[in-house]
Amino acid sequence: MRTFAQVLVNTMVANVTTSFLWFALTFWVYLETESVLATGIIGGAYMLFIAVFSMIFGTIVDRHRKYRVMMLSSVVTLASFALAGLLYLLQPERALLDLGGPWFWVFTGVILFGAVVEHLRNIALSTTVTLLVPVERHANANGMVGTVQGLAFIVTSVFSGLAIGLLGMGGTMIIAVGLTFVSLLHLLFVRIPEAKPVVEEGRPPAIDFRGSIAAIRLAPGLFALILFSTFNNLIGGVYMALMDPYGLTLFEVEWWGVVFGIASTGFIVGGLIIAKWGLGRNPIRTMLLVVIGMGLLGAFFTVREWWWLYAVGIWLYMALVPAVEAAEQTVIQKVVPFTKQGRVFGFAAAFEAAAAPVTAFLIAPIAQFWIIPFMRSDAGHETWGWLLGDGEARGIALVFFVSGLATAALGLGAFASRAYRTLSREYRAAEPTTPEEAQAGDGESTTPEEAQATPEPTTTEQAPASSVDAGAPDSR
Repeated sequence: MRTFAQVLVNTMVANVTTSFLWFALTFWVYLETESVLATGIIGGAYMLFIAVFSMIFGTIVDRHRKYRVMMLSSVVTLASFALAGLLYLLQPERALLDLGGPWFWVFTGVILFGAVVEHLRNIALSTTVTLLVPVERHANANGMVGTVQGLAFIVTSVFSGLAIGLLGMGGTMIIAVGLTFVSLLHLLFVRIPEAKPVVEEGRPPAIDFRGSIAAIRLAPGLFALILFSTFNNLIGGVYMALMDPYGLTLFEVEWWGVVFGIASTGFIVGGLIIAKWGLGRNPIRTMLLVVIGMGLLGAFFTVREWWWLYAVGIWLYMALVPAVEAAEQTVIQKVVPFTKQGRVFGFAAAFEAAAAPVTAFLIAPIAQFWIIPFMRSDAGHETWGWLLGDGEARGIALVFFVSGLATAALGLGAFASRAYRTLSREYRAAEPTTPEEAQAGDGESTTPEEAQATPEPTTTEQAPASSVDAGAPDSR
């Protein structure tokens, strides 16, 4: 548990840095362009990158020691953020903010690539729960992961707004590069007891899609669990595109970051509740109840343009998010063998992440060019004013209302499915992987000196896997 705590803290620093720059980029682009379409593109592109790379990341996590994977992630992220800082120095801001020019896409793409590669260490972190934590404490450890994510939200949302408001994008880039370097430096002194992974003979593919599907099929109903978790991402894509524009309508950028940071304490509270009491006897049931609650919150926390209603709604939503993620992680860690957990979590992350860019890319232009102008017209006010009231951002409120009700309906429908009943039985009957079993192998542990080398390629001399194994959760 001490080693897990060190890994968790290091990942928290890395997540804080990535989220800090991510929030700052979104704030900066919207304030300079006032374009909901631009923020939707940025948010959707991030989730699209996650969807594309997650299965590759999962395969890497399963084939290499988790420590080396984390080191590789830190080095690539540091290089990406440093390159973005160099681009900011070399190009004028007007070129970087021109959506029709190439430098906007290069600049944001480099930042997003560094943020996406940082996600590699989050998949590795999920597998370290199985590797380092006793089985009966998995749900509690996943709650700790949620608490760390909440801390990252608070720190980054507050200081991203302050950094953009007081220092601008240049100063923000300097801070991000510096914190990424600190995270990498700390990781050099962390030691994870871990055996060399056992991989397949021959030349296995870079994206082991077949292995991921095979592991998922071993647990009846597991694909349904991934689908249930996707419900959260459907509404998450709407929030990704529209939450910041709505908040920046109500607050100045500095105050919006502070308000969002305070509201994000809900993430910590939700994670601490899970860390203390777990998820109950059936995490799948808990997940679906939470999804329904999140949908209802999303429908009603913007029915009036009141700053306190928005802030309380975000707080409650954040308090529920850790339960959804911890439930998925806990189930996968129990029903999937350790050796393929990375691939299963990578597949789950890819599948779930694909939902957010779909809604973000779809909602952003619809809101920008149709819903927002409609709600500002007399016809829109007459049709929806009785429910959504008056205000500048009633179009965004209408999107939140409809998408929230749709999410709640999906959650209710999932309770009636056969997959829900099948997976619940599978979870109760499964024999989980213990930390001792996960660490069994050649007995070699990863040292900081070993980790400075790049991950070794798969060779035919390595022993073939005798069974389908599985994995760890996406803490993102």
